[in-house]
Amino acid sequence: MPHQPGSSAQRVRYGLTGLALAFLIVLIASVISRASRDDVSNATQQTVSNEPSEPLAELGVAPGAPEAEANSTAPKKK
Repeated sequence: MPHQPGSSAQRVRYGLTGLALAFLIVLIASVISRASRDDVSNATQQTVSNEPSEPLAELGVAPGAPEAEANSTAPKKK
């Protein structure tokens, strides 16, 4: 196989061009993927912010409440 001038330089150029193209494709895919994840997380955060932050407090139940406070809210028996 005879050596053609410029063939190895052309192969290197094609290789580097392919590598740059692959890098750009991965970069664009990453940006698109991150943008879609941000949209989903923003929607999730809005849903979570509409929910009560302390559901037990909404029900009037507090875990670990002192005994005196728990008894004062209970109806008194006569």
